[in-house]
Parts: sequence; structure tokens; C-alpha cells
Amino acid sequence: MQNALQIVYLIPLLPLIGFLINGLGRKHLSKSVIGVIGSGVVLASFAISIWVFLQVKGGNTHEVHYFDFISVGDLKIPFAFKIDQLSSLFLLIITGVGFLIHVYSTSYMHEEKTEHFGRYFAYLNLFIFSMLLLVMGANFVIMFIGWEGVGLCSYLLIGYWFKKTEYNKAANKAFIMNRIGDLAFLIAIFWLIQKLGTVTYSEVFIAANLAKLNATDISVITLLLFVGATGKSAQIPLYTWLPDAMAGPTPVSALIHAATMVTAGIYMIARSNLLYSLAPFTMDIIAYVGLATALFAATIALKQNDIKKVLAYSTVSQLGFMFLALGCGAYTAAVFHVMTHAFFKALMFLGSGSVIHAMGGEQDIRNMGGLSKNLKITFITFLIGCIAIAGIPPFSGFFSKDAILLSAFAKNPVLYGIALFTALLTAFYMFRLLFITFTGKFRGTHEQQHHLHESPAPMTIPLVILAVLSIIGGFVGIPEVFMHGGDKLGEFLSPVITNHSEGHVSHSTEYMLMGLSTVLVLGMIAFAWFKFKNYQRTEEKGFGKVLENKWYVDELYDKVIVNPLHKLGGFFNSIFESKVVDGIVNGVGRAVSYTSSKFRLLQSGQVANYILLMVGSMVLIFVLQFFLKR
Repeated sequence: MQNALQIVYLIPLLPLIGFLINGLGRKHLSKSVIGVIGSGVVLASFAISIWVFLQVKGGNTHEVHYFDFISVGDLKIPFAFKIDQLSSLFLLIITGVGFLIHVYSTSYMHEEKTEHFGRYFAYLNLFIFSMLLLVMGANFVIMFIGWEGVGLCSYLLIGYWFKKTEYNKAANKAFIMNRIGDLAFLIAIFWLIQKLGTVTYSEVFIAANLAKLNATDISVITLLLFVGATGKSAQIPLYTWLPDAMAGPTPVSALIHAATMVTAGIYMIARSNLLYSLAPFTMDIIAYVGLATALFAATIALKQNDIKKVLAYSTVSQLGFMFLALGCGAYTAAVFHVMTHAFFKALMFLGSGSVIHAMGGEQDIRNMGGLSKNLKITFITFLIGCIAIAGIPPFSGFFSKDAILLSAFAKNPVLYGIALFTALLTAFYMFRLLFITFTGKFRGTHEQQHHLHESPAPMTIPLVILAVLSIIGGFVGIPEVFMHGGDKLGEFLSPVITNHSEGHVSHSTEYMLMGLSTVLVLGMIAFAWFKFKNYQRTEEKGFGKVLENKWYVDELYDKVIVNPLHKLGGFFNSIFESKVVDGIVNGVGRAVSYTSSKFRLLQSGQVANYILLMVGSMVLIFVLQFFLKR
């Protein structure tokens, strides 16, 4: 492993170099050079990540220490990377999917001015660097640096088209809501330092140190970390930033909100699985919040008409499934779904970009229809993504979704029932999206129909690769019920992740649950086909209107939180700031000015007056001394 360790720092360093070159040279480099540099550095990181993964697969794991990042008294926080099974798997996902999205972007963003094209790729490279830092860090502080980095990059990329006010508002919303979770994460880090004097994983997660934490410490720390994960991974109540984040370019949606950034919370909890397994109360909260998020977001997705908004709420829902698995102690199942979700959701986001590209920027699916005739590759790959997310065997989503549903059944059959219902909603709204967009008659303008065309190769090739991964990606986690020793992913992650599921399900029950979910999903797809194959635009009424307006959660937040804060800010600005703060400052100035103007009268320049004051002062002193002595 030593040879690999000599170059492991290059994995995050190369995208950082790409960021510097493209960022500083954006006014001087051509688009082709910018695209080659931006994509090439991520490809190089991917190649090194493969090498490191193979080393880890051979049993070679290591913690690479570079220097002491913080050294204060007994507290030492090193700048170190942890290369093990969990981090090496995430390295492949981040750099592999990230590279495909970079390649896709070279064509999708080609109409941008060269300067802005360079800025875009600089931001993408910086994001990859931050995400790699997050997963490679050997302690919570290095993770937090990457955590903040991806938050910054999400702000920059969501607000990439900064001349549009609503896009800036979406970027601000993402940044502010993430800060709420980040504060909780930071407090958890301070708590660990205060109790254990370290934040390094290899020291925190050993029995001797875990024994130093009482039940309250463990509950508080795990809850604070979960609040941090809630912000980054868009769970109730901090989920509303992610759908608004669709304001950024479509490849950004694929990179940040499907494959990498939003899975940071799952990575953090999976990394801390030994700590969470000691906190059953926190685990229950994670399971219930995850399931509630999955169901809530799925109901909203049923009535969304913006192609990217449907996928955004689908992402929130799928993240809810991952947290359900974490709460049930099935950490491997959650990581497995992170991987398969990265494939099929990135595929569908990029597919939606291909549709938007062909439609001249149109995102409302009610103005589409019949696109399968002109966008054959996009249609086929999008169909594969829909089948995968619906959980139809043997596509990747089937295996990871089944593992999550099984863990929910083992914990509580009621959780399983709600999770299965949510999975059926997933199949329905995804195929609703597919059928309204690609089947039936074209409902757009004549000019849009005239310009319909398949996307160029730099956009379709990543679609095909991701479609293949969406088909075969699940075979790394084939459950034992199908093949003895088939769960290669669980076996690979076992040195890092200890699953803590509460019950065991027999093979016969597992077969029955798989069969039930598959039959119901197929029935739901058939129902979607009959309902939307000849879609005609109609206005939503009643409950449908509530879902179309996202349960009015944003309006509720505005009324309960945002507007009162604005009014409070207005009060402080107009009353407290001007009357109290400025009044005190200005009052002090006026008092000094007034007092000095009066004291100036004492400096008359007349010696007789000075002698009179001196004699008067001496008399006053003698009098005071006389009375004080008495």
C-alpha cells in the first residue's frame, strides 16, 4: 500500500489544480482547453481511485498523516486521510459519476461565454475537491472542511446564472438552510473534543473512548450529527432548499443533488455507525424522520410538472429511504442505495437535461409529449433509469430498495408497509413523468417541434454508461437468499460497517416480500400507463392543488419564520438601530462636543482668571481637607 499512499493526496489535489487553472485562466483559455482540463483532472482522480480501491480490496487500509492541522495543548487534530473500504467506495462514486457529468457539461454548457464556461468548470472542480476531502478525511474536522466546501460550491453553482434574482434567492436558501445543520455538526465536534480530547475516527470509535461517553453524551452527539445530516441531505424540516436548487444548470443538479453532496449525511452516519449503534433513541428518530421525508416528498412529486422538480422531490424521497435504512441499523443497505441512486438519478437528471436541450429550455412536461420518436437514446436510457428507481429486478434499484424494505420489515412491519406504499408512489410518479414526456402527442409549439433533435455524443455517451451501470450496479449486493456469498458489497464493507438490524427474516418471508413489492410496482406502472398514455393538460383541483403547491410548506415557513424575521430585522433597523444604537453613539459624540465647548471657556488666555481659579481651587481643597479630617 505504500506506493499507493505516495500518490493518494493527488486524488483531491488534481481537481483543486483544475479549479485554479480554469478559475484564474478563464479569460485566456479556449472552451475546449477548459473542458479538457476540467474533465481530465477528474478522470485522473478516478484512475487513481480505482488503483486505491484495488489496494483496499486486497486488504490494505491505512491512515495517511501529513501534518498537524491544529495543535493546542493536548489537543492534536492532524490533516490526515483515511483510506479504507467505505472511503474508497465513495471515491469511485464521486470521481466516476463526476467525470461523466463533466464530459456531459462540455456540450450542455457550450453556449456560455468562454469566461463563464471557465467559471462553471472551476466551480465543478472545486466541488469535486471538497467532496473528496469530506470522504477522505480521517477525522471530523477534515470532514467538516469538506462539508463546508460543498456547501459553498452548491451556493456558487445554484446561483451560477446570478443575473436572475430568483436563482440568487435559491442559492441563498440552500446556503442558509445548510448553515443550520452545520452549526449542529460543529457543536457535536466541540462536544467530542470536550469529552474525549480527539475527533479522529480511529480514536473516537474504540471501546475505551466510547466507554467514556455516558448515554446522554451519546444521544446528544448523535442527534447533533443527525441535524447536520438533515441539512446537507435534505430531510424534514430542512429539505425545502433542494427542490429550489434546480435553479442551477442541469448537470449541477445531477452532480450535487443526485450523486454526491446530498449523500454526505448518509456517509457521515455510516462512518459513525459504532456510535449510532449505541443510541437506540436516535436511531428511532432517524428511521421515522427518513420514512416521513420519503413519503412526504413522494406525494409532492405526484403532481409536479417541472421535469427537474419531479426528480428533485424524488431525490428527497430516496434520501429518506436511505435514512430509514440507517435508522433500522442497515448501514450497508443505505450505502448500497447511495451507489445505485447515484447511477440512476444522475442518469435521469442528465436525461432531463437532454430533453430540456432539445426543447430549447422548456421544462414543463405538460408542453412536451411524443419525444421518444426524436430522442431515442434519451428515451431508452431514461426508461432504464425509471425501471431502476421503481425497483424492478434485476435492475440496480431492486436490490438496494429490497434491502431497505427488508430492514424496515425486520424493525417494524408498520414501517415496512408505509415504505412499500412510498415505493409504489415512486414507481407511479416516475412513470407518469416518462409517459407524459415521451409518449402521446407533442404538446409544444411548432417551432419547438421543428427543432427537436437528439443530443450530441458528449451528452448521450454518459447517458449510455450510466444506463449500463443502472442495469448491472445492483449485482454487487445480491442478497443471500438468491446466491450464497452474493452480497459482495456487504462483505467488502464489513471491516468498517457493523450492521445493527433488530431482527432476522426467513428466506421464505424474504421471497414473499420481494414478490409482493415487484407485483405491486408492475401494477402501479400499468396504472400510470393507462392514465397518462394519452395525457391531456388539465388544471389541478382540491387535494391535487395542495400537492402541486407542495403542501404549502414554503408558504408556511415564510409566514412562521421568514416574515417574522424580516419584520424583526426591520424593527431593529428602523427603531433599535437608529434610535438606540445610533442614539447612544451620536449622544456620546454630542455630549463630548457640548462638554468640551463649555470647558473651552476656562481657557480664556487671561492670567488673572487663571490665578483666581488656582486660588479658588486651593481654598476648596483646604476646606474639604478640614471637613474630611473632622
